[in-house]
Amino acid sequence: MQSPLSIISVEQYLDAEKSSDIRHEYVAGQVFAMAGASEDHSLIKGNIIAILRPHLRGSSCRAFVSDMKVKVKIRNANIFYYPDIIVTCDPEDKERYFKTRPNLIIEVLSNSTATIDKREKRINYQTIDSLKEYVLIYQNQIKVEVCRQDDQGNWSTEVLGKDDKLHLDSVNLTLTMADIYEDVIEEINIKN
Repeated sequence: MQSPLSIISVEQYLDAEKSSDIRHEYVAGQVFAMAGASEDHSLIKGNIIAILRPHLRGSSCRAFVSDMKVKVKIRNANIFYYPDIIVTCDPEDKERYFKTRPNLIIEVLSNSTATIDKREKRINYQTIDSLKEYVLIYQNQIKVEVCRQDDQGNWSTEVLGKDDKLHLDSVNLTLTMADIYEDVIEEINIKN
């Protein structure tokens, strides 16, 4: 026996999400619960935002962590994701519960989300005209993938390791791996 697929509207999703104890992503009418984050995941995200927010102070850019959605429109389908970190510099990006014009999105990869972050989200995020960089940070090894859009709209990927620095062109900020992995590097070295 098949059960019918439950489809909800964007309005129903946004209303329900305001009072929900857990976060859900929305893909073309379907809702998916989000898993919790590990300690390493939270530390990496916190390390980045602790440097990013003061760097952006006084500019038109605003940084958001985890609880702000990004809306992506693919053909006629609406999609809402909760990236780990979003930066939007567009003063017209004024929606209260989601952003539509980010220029930087950062995801910290976990075992449960890595495949979706590296494939589905990457493909969908790259349709956002304003997006200049999509950064994937591994939490179980010192590795960062940076997907960048050039002025002609072409995307390229750069893979960084422990001796490299992450330069975020979209916000003119350089982070060392020690900045990103502070309080996590020792654990990674022990695991590997």
